Amino acid sequence: MERRSFVRSAGLAGVLAAGVAPAVHAQAAIRWRLTSAFPKALDTIYGAADTFAKSINDMSGGKFQISVHPSGELVPGFNQVDALQNGTVEMAHTAPYYYFGKDPTFALGCAIPFGLNSRQMSAWMVEGNGLKLMREFYANYNIINFAGGNTGAQMGGWWRKEIKSLADIKGLKFRTGGFSGVIFNRLGGVAQSIPGGEIYQALEKGTIDAAEWVGPYDDEKLGFNKVAPFYGYPGFWEGGPQLDFYINTKAYNALSPEYKAMIEAASMEAAVTMQARYDARNPAALKKLVAGGTKLFRFPKDMLDAAFKESMATYAELSGKNPAWKKIYDDYAVFRRDSNLWFRFAEAGFDDFMQQQKL
Repeated sequence: MERRSFVRSAGLAGVLAAGVAPAVHAQAAIRWRLTSAFPKALDTIYGAADTFAKSINDMSGGKFQISVHPSGELVPGFNQVDALQNGTVEMAHTAPYYYFGKDPTFALGCAIPFGLNSRQMSAWMVEGNGLKLMREFYANYNIINFAGGNTGAQMGGWWRKEIKSLADIKGLKFRTGGFSGVIFNRLGGVAQSIPGGEIYQALEKGTIDAAEWVGPYDDEKLGFNKVAPFYGYPGFWEGGPQLDFYINTKAYNALSPEYKAMIEAASMEAAVTMQARYDARNPAALKKLVAGGTKLFRFPKDMLDAAFKESMATYAELSGKNPAWKKIYDDYAVFRRDSNLWFRFAEAGFDDFMQQQKL
């Protein structure tokens, strides 16, 4: 089903109004397992899977149940794609760029440095060619994807010392995910890929010099402010990272049309709810962190300029050797260019004015 047509005509209320609920009584009872890439303690990012599962249960009258399992319980670390391919589980909730090592093209379904913000990402997926192109790519992995949430623009992580120039990056071990690791390596840093539940210990022990996760609400829960005093911004590598619900294609194709419609509606509810939670909870968390001694700093311009240059060079190199990347990135880049031209006026103009006011 095309997402754009469904969103226009259905949604949760539309599904019920269209008579899906009575048809559920004739449906077979189904039990699925969903493996999350995140720890249960993070009620925002992990919570999107709970929102999804509850919505499915409610719409189906309890006939379609999905049990949600945190990272490591059924599937270790970042192995969700492998588990789906071999049928270990029917479903996963994850950040696509975690599978960058399999193919960099995965990152385009989530976030790349200096990419789309969250609204632009939603627009590319729903009204642009994003969903169609990514589904063609994921078919090679026996996966079909649905929106699983967005954090909004992220912070730039926790650092033992403030970064005042590009030179300060050299040799620093920085926990980060996906494409950003490639860019930090090109800037002279040493990128580390570590699951969310293991970051605190690595930072505390000095195994790494800095680490990024999401933003104030999650970062405070993980306690990063206790082991690194400097909090950088912006997280230019994650301007609008979209998470996905990945479903094993065979399991999805076996569903009735009614159950497929429920998955569509539940994924959209979970996606909207996740970003709403982050946008509502981050402000108070940031105030608390700063009151507790956290020192905010903006990444220096020479670092951002160098990172942008290296990012564009990386994308050009990939386009020259990876046909899957080139096909999707070419479309993505045009959408990003046109979207930024528009946002520059109304959105950025309004935001710039409002953020200078005393409220």
